Amino acid sequence: MPLSKNLIKKLETLDNHNVWELFAFAKVQLKERGLVRTENITGERGEFLAIEAYNNIPGYSNLQAAPEGTQNVDALSRKGERYSIKTITQPGRLTGVFYNVGNVEDTILPDKKFEYVIIVSISKALEPVLIIELTWEKFLEFRKWHKTMRAWNLSLTKKLMAEAKIIFEL
Repeated sequence: MPLSKNLIKKLETLDNHNVWELFAFAKVQLKERGLVRTENITGERGEFLAIEAYNNIPGYSNLQAAPEGTQNVDALSRKGERYSIKTITQPGRLTGVFYNVGNVEDTILPDKKFEYVIIVSISKALEPVLIIELTWEKFLEFRKWHKTMRAWNLSLTKKLMAEAKIIFEL
């Protein structure tokens, strides 16, 4: 349920200190309700939205969150398929990085770390705008080396979008 206009007006009158207190309170509430596990609120929101979408769309794998700290895997299907989930806040088009999936200098392909990548694009209000899926093979095809981070990432290009499976689009 959206915030009422009356509540929004009250929130807008808060001084900076009270806005930070409200943010801290909201983070505690998210943690207590089991909606987040880490401090990465944006990433956690994307993971929640991806899992929720897959579990509510008939014909898609039911997903559950992977154990905390599982490298490159954020969700698991009942069949044991591994999903890496990356969240992008609009207007961004570049995912965070994927570590330990090979180096740019490697001449052989890395071992499969996951079966699918889910990319969730969210609005500044943290609402889903786009959810897409790529296979491991498509990940390898579209990944780009981020030399500063020394890891791979993905960019939402027209070519990638043409190859992706669209799960949700606003």
